[in-house]
Amino acid sequence: MCPRTAVRLFVGDIAPPLLYRVFSLTLRVKDSLSRLFSRCGHVQSVDICDKPGPGEKKDKLTSKFFDHKTVKGFQVAYVVFRKPAAVQAAKALSQQGPLLISTESHPVKTGISKWIASYEASIVDPKELKAEVDAYMQDYDKKMAEEEAKAAKEEGVPDEEGWVKVTRKGRKPGLPRTEAANLRVLEKEKQKRARKELLNFYAWQHRETKREHIAQLRKKFEEDKQRIALMRAQRKFRPY
Repeated sequence: MCPRTAVRLFVGDIAPPLLYRVFSLTLRVKDSLSRLFSRCGHVQSVDICDKPGPGEKKDKLTSKFFDHKTVKGFQVAYVVFRKPAAVQAAKALSQQGPLLISTESHPVKTGISKWIASYEASIVDPKELKAEVDAYMQDYDKKMAEEEAKAAKEEGVPDEEGWVKVTRKGRKPGLPRTEAANLRVLEKEKQKRARKELLNFYAWQHRETKREHIAQLRKKFEEDKQRIALMRAQRKFRPY
């Protein structure tokens, strides 16, 4: 049997102007909620929040791999309709009892199916991840260049009150994020690693030489002991 997940509907007048919203507790996924409320009218968007509030627009997620916060427990969904008439239809739905998200025609994945889907979603495509990181760094470098150009343009220019902003610049400028600069950094790291390996080899060689010297001293000591014992046995040992 297909598990049934219920959504209890509450309707309130807490939406900001020009937005006609209803919010529901005990939510699951955006797609299911959009399908669930599509019978009332065209669903423009579904915003998920941690708790009920004034309904400010959340910041749009620009990353597919980062800044994803996992929320445990219940959440709140704000369903935004295109037309106000859909809100009236949603109010009528609230009198019909709980609405089912998981049905036989549209089941919600649970158990092993859910684990498999979660595992498949957790696999990251390295090329896609690299493309996103490169795009982010390009935007960051562009933004920093614009800020530096703006600061250089405003340097020494007094503001409205006559104050002049003085900024301190470091002796070492930041490294440019170019392919040539990256290659130079990699080459320096390679040379540093080679020097470290060479020093480790010298240290190992020094330890081996010292160990061999100690072994030779012990061997000579044992030979001297045997020679002294032999001389004592022959009564030829005269230490003084």
